[in-house]
Amino acid sequence: MNQLHTPNTSRNQDTGRLSFMESVSPPRFGAFARGGLSRRYTRRVSLSGSRSMATPCTFPTVPALRKTVMTVLSAALLSVCVLSPAAAADKDKPGDKQPKPTGPMSTVGGKRLGEIGTQVELGPGAPVLPKDLTARSWIVADAENGEVLASHNSHWRLPPASTLKMLFADTVLPALQPTTTHLVTEDELAGVGEGSSLVGVKEDYTYTVHDLWLGVFLQSGNDAVHVLSSMYGGVDATVAAMQRHADELQALDTRVVSPDGYDSPKQVSSAYDLTLFARSGMQKADFREYAATATAQFPGEKKKGKKRQSFGIQNTNRLLTGADGVEQYQGIAGVKNGYTTHAGNTFTGIAERDGRVLLVTVMNPSSDVSHAVYKEAASLLDWGFAASGKVTPVGTLVPPKSAVTEAGKGTEPDAGTTPAAAAGKQAAAASASPAGSGVWTALSVVAGVLVVLAAGAYLVNRRWPLPDLVRRLPRR
Repeated sequence: MNQLHTPNTSRNQDTGRLSFMESVSPPRFGAFARGGLSRRYTRRVSLSGSRSMATPCTFPTVPALRKTVMTVLSAALLSVCVLSPAAAADKDKPGDKQPKPTGPMSTVGGKRLGEIGTQVELGPGAPVLPKDLTARSWIVADAENGEVLASHNSHWRLPPASTLKMLFADTVLPALQPTTTHLVTEDELAGVGEGSSLVGVKEDYTYTVHDLWLGVFLQSGNDAVHVLSSMYGGVDATVAAMQRHADELQALDTRVVSPDGYDSPKQVSSAYDLTLFARSGMQKADFREYAATATAQFPGEKKKGKKRQSFGIQNTNRLLTGADGVEQYQGIAGVKNGYTTHAGNTFTGIAERDGRVLLVTVMNPSSDVSHAVYKEAASLLDWGFAASGKVTPVGTLVPPKSAVTEAGKGTEPDAGTTPAAAAGKQAAAASASPAGSGVWTALSVVAGVLVVLAAGAYLVNRRWPLPDLVRRLPRR
């Protein structure tokens, strides 16, 4: 089994990155053996030159009642935002020749997210958006409470490239044990598209699931994706499962044709949907650990008379590695980049700073600047951290359908409908009851309010991502 390469950990700490990601590799000795585990291995984070960070995440805690009140108030404020016009700040420049959506966009997450152009509501002291943003679509959102701080054509359906692998991993990762070994066949690699990014999987060689996921996350290997798809039940079954999972996440802009994001007719997603995939995936321990891995060793070929060797691979997310002249971003923790001819450059990233965790997605910047997708993502993250608490959200990242159904005890509001709006509908229905049903009317109104409060409390208490996403370093 190949262990993750760790020297970059200390370098990341030197640049200020919080090392809250635990090793995805099992222990080198003892419980782990290729092909199986005698017991589920445990993970622990050890920081170079400091004590072990085994303490839980220290997200701020808020009393349950206060959380509920805050949720209802936030829903009401969001409703007001939806009715207000787009902010004049950072409007599209006159004569801008950049392509724009040609048809109506989805309003999942809020009406303003379906409007063309930049959506932002700057408050007192809020910084203006970065200049010279060229991406066709982008979004900046709070990963924990789901607030969309600003967006630009966030529901525009565009080719996603390899960022679609986030949905692939979020769908398939839970179904396959990392220690399972697999002998690769010629047929499993036959469907890999011409010109695909590859990690170097070879037929007639054995790999563990862990090896293959390293190939997916670090090298964006379409060869590894196809082998894992075969292990999951085949490419067609994988595509169908990915589409079902996208629908469950309310990522309704997404149509899956290939599991690896390879350019395919009618395969599309959006900045909004890609952000939902990242948010969902980062709640899975293995997903976020792979996504945060900078370098690793991958099994190579076996030369005659010699033991099988491995070779080093590096994550293609340059904000994570600081490679090719792109400055490593402080607090970065993944997630995925991509490129194809039709999609251009795409990128979704997550970062933590000063107690906040932000997600950003950038799709197809038209700038001729080298590595523009990373530079625009970094500038949007900088803006988001500076603007947090100083802007009125223009929308929200919706929870999965199952979460909404559970919170509403069997009732599921339309995508993008706020709890406050749902309560208003119930109250209106109650007020329309016959005159002789006053008691039932009152009970209906109370029930509607209780449903909203219960849903609000559930969604606030359900942390996005899970509490162990971030482990704070002690301040010096």
